[in-house]
Parts: sequence; C-alpha cells; structure tokens
Amino acid sequence: MSDVAEVTEGRLRRALGLPSLVLFGLVYMVPLTVFTTYGIVTQTTGGRLSVAYLVTLAAMVFTARSYAVMAVAYPVAGSAYTYTQKTFGAPVGFLAGWSLLLDYLFLPMINYLVIGIYLNAALPAIPPWVFVVLSIAVVTVLNVVGIVSVARANFVIIAVQAIFIVTFLVLACSKVLSLGALDLMAPFHGDGSATGFSPVLAGAAILCLSFLGFDAVSTLSEEAKEPKRSVPQAIMIATLVSGVIFVVLSYLGQLVFPSNQFADVESGSLDLMLAAGGQFLQTFFTAAYVAGALGSAITSQASVARILYAMGRDGILPRQFFGHVSARFATPVYAILAVSVVSLLATVISLSTLASLISFGALVAFSVVNLTVIKHYFVDQGERDGIQVVGNLVLPLIGFLLTVWLWTSLSGFTLIVGLCWLAVGFVWLAGVTRGFQRPTPVLDMKE
Repeated sequence: MSDVAEVTEGRLRRALGLPSLVLFGLVYMVPLTVFTTYGIVTQTTGGRLSVAYLVTLAAMVFTARSYAVMAVAYPVAGSAYTYTQKTFGAPVGFLAGWSLLLDYLFLPMINYLVIGIYLNAALPAIPPWVFVVLSIAVVTVLNVVGIVSVARANFVIIAVQAIFIVTFLVLACSKVLSLGALDLMAPFHGDGSATGFSPVLAGAAILCLSFLGFDAVSTLSEEAKEPKRSVPQAIMIATLVSGVIFVVLSYLGQLVFPSNQFADVESGSLDLMLAAGGQFLQTFFTAAYVAGALGSAITSQASVARILYAMGRDGILPRQFFGHVSARFATPVYAILAVSVVSLLATVISLSTLASLISFGALVAFSVVNLTVIKHYFVDQGERDGIQVVGNLVLPLIGFLLTVWLWTSLSGFTLIVGLCWLAVGFVWLAGVTRGFQRPTPVLDMKE
C-alpha cells in the first residue's frame, strides 16, 4: 500500500505543465488588482497611470528573470527567503524574510480595506469600518474551521473577474469609438496636473503591489514537469501577460475617463465604470471586485498564518503561541487570530499608505533576489564567460538598480515605517541569537 501511495504522490508532484503554471501565476496576481489603486496613482502621476505601469513592468521583467534563474538553482518552496538564505547566509535570509513578512501581514488588510471602501460606496449609510470588521470576522472563522473548497471558490471568483474584464473591454472600446476624435496619446503625456518624471516613478513604486505573486510560481517547482525549464518560463510569461493586462486596462480606462478628479480617490474606479458602462458596469464591478477581495483575503490570511506558525514551530517567534495547532480544527488558530488583530488596522489606515508599505516590503525582497543571482552564479559558481556576464551580472544588476530606484521613489513616511520594520527585525534576530552568539534559526518552508 505504501509503495502505491509513493508512486501516486510522485506522479502528482510532476503533474503541472507550463499552461497550468502560467494560469496559477495569473490567478495569484488577481487581474482586477489594476483597479485597487487606480484613482490614487492616476492623481499621483497626473493621468499617466499606463506609463507608470510600463515603468513598473520594466523593473519587474528583470526581477522576474532573477526569480526564474534562482528557481533553477533552488527548486524548492520559500522563494526570496530561500534564495537569500542559501546565497548570503541565514542572517541576511532572515531579514529578507522579515521584509516579506510586512507584505504577508498587510495583504489580508488591503483586501479588507477595499471591501470596506467599495461596499460603503454602494451602501453609504453603513460606515466602511463595519464592512471591514464583518469581513475580518467571516474570513477568520472560515480559516479557523478550515475550508476545503477554497480552491474551488477561487476558481469561480477568477472566472467572474475574467468575464468582467471582457465586458469592460467591450464597453470601454465601444465608448471610446463613440467619442469621435480622441488624442490616443493622452494617457501617455498626461493631463498636465503633475509634470516631470518623478510623479510617474512615485506611482510606479506603488504599483509594485500589482505584481506580487509572480514569484509564487517558483514554489511549485517540486510539482512541475521539467521544473528547470517550465518554472522559469511560467514566471516570465505570467509577469509579461499580467503587465500587458494592467497596461491595456489602465490605458483604455484613461481614454474613457480622462479626468483625475474622482468623487472619492480611493474608490476612483467607480467613476471609471460609470463612464464606461453606466450603473450596470459599476454594480458588476463592485460585485466582482468585492468577491475577488474576499477570496484573496481568505487565501492570504491562511498563507501568512501558516508562515507565522512555521516561524513559531522553528523557534523564530514564540513557540507556545505561534507554533500552536488546534487539536479540534487542525489549524494554527492563534496565528490566524494574530493576523486578524493586525488586520483591524484597516479601519484607520489609508489605502495609499497601505499600498506603499506593501510595495516597500516587496521592493526590498526584489532587490535582494537580483543580488542573489550575481552572488550565486557570477561570484560563487564563477560563471563569467562571454554571454554569462550579461545573464549573471548585467541583467540582475539592472533589475537591482531599477527596484532601488522605485524603492527610493516611495513617500518619506513609507520609507521611515519600512526601515523601522527592518530595524525591529534586526533587533529581534539579535535577541533570538543571543547577540549573534547562536546560529540563526532557519525557517523550514517545506513542511
């Protein structure tokens, strides 16, 4: 019986081909995320949202390539944390993982926040914090008791989003054609409310959160057919396809609604939907977007709770609390509740601040992954002959410089909070290792 189980498990591990891996990456990135910060970045860039997406995509392509080549070197779960820990050592790996933890903790929160924003826009009599608290309660209960049909539900949610995107494209194109003479370059040169390239960079830095998840494909290396070929290809294809979707949607959106004056900048997408397809499209968008946010909240809260549990189990965080698993539900209940408590900040934080903080954590991790390529292949493996110099030094160095450029384009407040978070991580590491006298705990991402 055990031999049969082993054979079956082996087949399952290598069941994912290139199309499945690409679809996973696209699903993880959530197509409608382009509308999360639509109003904020449109105002920030002076109507040049599509340009900001092109800048972000350029940086992400180089970074995605670095993830792809590191997935070949270390085809295991853990992504940026594993690559950094294996290449630069456990202490640097810990700090990279700590930076990513900022993203993991805030991803559920941004879903709760946008649920509150858009449901409040639909039902103005109910304060947004009511929807935030209710959604946190629902998602927490679902994650505590364990939901076996989450994957099935997410498939339905993605299907609805895909139908919405097609509907939006048809109605937006129809609207654009009905407007007659248009300046098709308007979304690229903007409306003049923000001049120079700095506002575009500031917007591009915020948009990094739209690409969170392309690296998730690398965690499926052990289940992919020909992982050293298909996983890197899937990472690059998912990044490019999602980037094209974001650019096209934002470009069409700004043709349909060229103004950057919104009724509410945080729910600015609603003004766009009203202009593109009237009340029908606005209602359809709200339903599809809130459903997608709820599904994303369920999976992102489950993921970060599992990471906190792993950190507790391995002694990085207090074991008795974070390493606890409920005997009744077989889920890390305390870790789930901790994420829920942090998520309550969604009742007081602004969308622009939260989006910037998530992008901060992502950009730090992206920067380090670009450096791991140089360290692993160019320095440690000595692969420096001919074209290898381009692949192992020049391209990742460009990716590193682009991500640092975006990182420094974030607001001063975001940089202060992000650097304070890294400082807390350093102090915590010093405490766990008794002043670096003990080995740095290594997080086991396989279990």
